[in-house]
Amino acid sequence: MTSPLKKGSLIRVVRERLADSLEAQASDRRFPPYLFETTGEILDIQTDYALVRFRVPTPNVWLRLDQLEPGA
Repeated sequence: MTSPLKKGSLIRVVRERLADSLEAQASDRRFPPYLFETTGEILDIQTDYALVRFRVPTPNVWLRLDQLEPGA
């Protein structure tokens, strides 16, 4: 599957795709609001995952590409 997302793309996290994921089941399901209320920038892509930086003072996070959509 070819993704339109690439390094440097601005993205938004799709709440429904993240909430129902295997990653969510393995972690604390109380996601911080900034994940869904702000845009992030893709810093790196490895196979099906993207390293995302948000514009808040938090660590970067790896998310699956199918949990992301292009942001504004």
